[in-house]
Amino acid sequence: MSAEISGLATEMLWVLFFIMLPVILPALLVGLLLGMVQAATSINEMTLSFVPKILIVMVCLAVFGGAMMGLLSDFTLRVFETIPLLSR
Repeated sequence: MSAEISGLATEMLWVLFFIMLPVILPALLVGLLLGMVQAATSINEMTLSFVPKILIVMVCLAVFGGAMMGLLSDFTLRVFETIPLLSR
């Protein structure tokens, strides 16, 4: 029984990774690019880096949100189908 729970925990971490990756990676790249531009031009305005990251996160959620919810709902259904098997 603990092997099944361990397998579900491992699968949960992979699902979490694949859900967060399409949002975190573009925000990280935009932040890095804007940081380099700010360092090169000596501009130290916080909103200059904050607003583009928020916009890119919103765009990524709009584009990848459906796939992310599909992945999460499939995993949730698998967990709920596995719960009765674990209680035996």
